[in-house]
Amino acid sequence: MNHTAVLARIRDWPVRALRQDPQKLVVLAIGALITYLSLSPTLMLFYGSFLSQPLGVPGEFTLSHYLAAYSDPLTYQLLINSFVFAGGSALLATVLATVLAWIAVRTNAPFRRLFELTAVIPNIFPPVMLAVSWAILLNPRVGLINLSLMNLFGLEQAPLNVYSMTGMIFVEGLITAPLAFLIVSAGLYSMDPSLEESARVSGSGNLEIAWRITFPIVRPALLAAATLNFVRAIESFDTPAIIALPARIEVFTTKIYRETIGAYPPNYNLAAAYAALLLVITMFFVYLYRRLTVRSERYVTVTGRGYRPNIIDLGPWRYVASGLAALILFLIVVLPFAVLLYTSLVEYIHVPGEKTLGLLTLEHYRFNLTDSRTYRALQTSVFLAVAGATLCMLLAAITSYITAKTKTAGRGIIEALTFIPWAFPGAALAIGLLWTYVYIPFPIYGTIWILMIGYITRFLPYGLRSMTSTIVQIHDELEDASKACGAGFIATFRRVLLPLMRPGFVAGWILLATIYLREFSTSVFLYSPGAEPLGPLLYNFYTDGYFGPMCSLAVIVSIISMVLIVVARRIGRIGGQFESG
Repeated sequence: MNHTAVLARIRDWPVRALRQDPQKLVVLAIGALITYLSLSPTLMLFYGSFLSQPLGVPGEFTLSHYLAAYSDPLTYQLLINSFVFAGGSALLATVLATVLAWIAVRTNAPFRRLFELTAVIPNIFPPVMLAVSWAILLNPRVGLINLSLMNLFGLEQAPLNVYSMTGMIFVEGLITAPLAFLIVSAGLYSMDPSLEESARVSGSGNLEIAWRITFPIVRPALLAAATLNFVRAIESFDTPAIIALPARIEVFTTKIYRETIGAYPPNYNLAAAYAALLLVITMFFVYLYRRLTVRSERYVTVTGRGYRPNIIDLGPWRYVASGLAALILFLIVVLPFAVLLYTSLVEYIHVPGEKTLGLLTLEHYRFNLTDSRTYRALQTSVFLAVAGATLCMLLAAITSYITAKTKTAGRGIIEALTFIPWAFPGAALAIGLLWTYVYIPFPIYGTIWILMIGYITRFLPYGLRSMTSTIVQIHDELEDASKACGAGFIATFRRVLLPLMRPGFVAGWILLATIYLREFSTSVFLYSPGAEPLGPLLYNFYTDGYFGPMCSLAVIVSIISMVLIVVARRIGRIGGQFESG
């Protein structure tokens, strides 16, 4: 065989391998892609933290950045602040979510179904804007609530101050409470009410049953919710950017921000050293979360016999319970959105009064709809939301099939690698990606594509969770029947499995699209002026003092999110009708 024939056989090998065993080649390709997405920013993050020279300059390995970071006494205050902030907000969010979930799921409180909207509605709001809403309300100088209380009671000083550790915990707890609500309510829905009935027959009251029976049974769900919210808080930059930076409270994400965006020249090596420790901490707690969710099977009370969750009759106390749930809903959803809407419609922020009608304006909306910078940011974020969510869900669909339906060697490794992005804080991922694409010769540094890769890498586990829960319900006989009729792997996946996975695909797509549209923690470190998404633009409006345009843009983003949700659900429903026909 001559040299040309050998080269031809090497060149044609992928085509022959695809024809002979397309599933194996797909597994190899997906495994390589997952490995690259998960490990490249991780390894490059640690590489940059040990490098002596700045980003993009060849250097030698050194421990000087770790010595500088962890010999500084302020670093230990940073650690304490981060753990207090994350632990306090996780505890507050879990308590609020538990109370709300118990009222909405297990009691006969009026409007209890309405309270479950707290699990959906906050997803359309940019988290950074929820923090801004509370800054507008509780600012010690011009906060609307503080001014109202000072005028009402004749106070000389503001009674409340959001720019404090307590304020940070309060705001972050309200922002992350809906996530805890989803986890706790699922646990309450799935528990067997016969244990509660036995306690009630023995003469126990409703509160005693809840305290001694219900909550101990769902303890794994409570611990899982608290652990996941701890991770969400310690890696968050939304609330710290609005509250911690002005208050000079240092946490991990603000320190990384100060060493990169806030320093000249930026010290990416030192930032990587801080981000590496943050990644180790979050990976430990995500591992703990996964252990808690697996261990919860030991406490399972759902059996094969039929049952319906018991609705507890609170008697006249049901109105008190409904009022308490309404108060939580008011703090989490109604009040922040009302502040955003109010600020977007007045010429300047003031306590509502007689002069408010004369100050109403649509100028802030007109500014955003005609401003070229806002228009480009909207284009960028909508493209990332639509294209990025679609690509991420396709990758999640194939990955979930490999890990849940095949016996291919290496599927366990692929599943383990998908665990890494779940623990990746936005700031740490961004620093890792910056080091990666400065050294890897792909021309995406400073473009929209580095944002796309960052979004897909960080939020792939969200899509995987949605797809895995759907694909395990599809019986293997459908796939076997397709193959028996002569269809190959690709045709079977495209024409049989993917349509059956549509509910999970659409649900995951909606979640990812709304997250991508409002993402901030990763974007603020990766964007460039030519590819600025909405999250950093909102923050830039805030730092420049443009509260009216900022709040009006947040309302526009929320409306776009709702439109994407409606369109995605309609497409999913039409697709389902088409398939059933």
